[in-house]
Amino acid sequence: AALRYRLDNRARLRHHVSCGEHARNARLHVVADGRMPRDGRYIELVGRYNPLTSPKTIDLDLEKIDEWVAKGAQPSNAVAHLIDIARSDAPAPEKKQKMSKKAAAKAAAAAEAAAEAAAEAEAEAESADAE
Repeated sequence: AALRYRLDNRARLRHHVSCGEHARNARLHVVADGRMPRDGRYIELVGRYNPLTSPKTIDLDLEKIDEWVAKGAQPSNAVAHLIDIARSDAPAPEKKQKMSKKAAAKAAAAAEAAAEAAAEAEAEAESADAE
């Protein structure tokens, strides 16, 4: 007997974090029943996303996704954004890394020291030219 699944109007496409170590995990994109818990059982795996690789890896089966959306599944905001990126064939946008306050202070001190060293070298060059 074939397994039949009745799709209710709350099916969703979402991230499912289940592979990888703590804080170093990839995301699976799955079709899940809206009545299941967030990290519960899912119906079908439709893609993978790994933000830790460079460039970020987005592997989505757009045909399966289109089939599920036609059946009434609704992608989450994050999955909808990744679908748009996958359709445009553009690389995933990179976030700018913020410097910590300590690193910013070290960079400012290093820039100031470099400016002082350049000024001293210029002053020595002028005094050598004057002789």
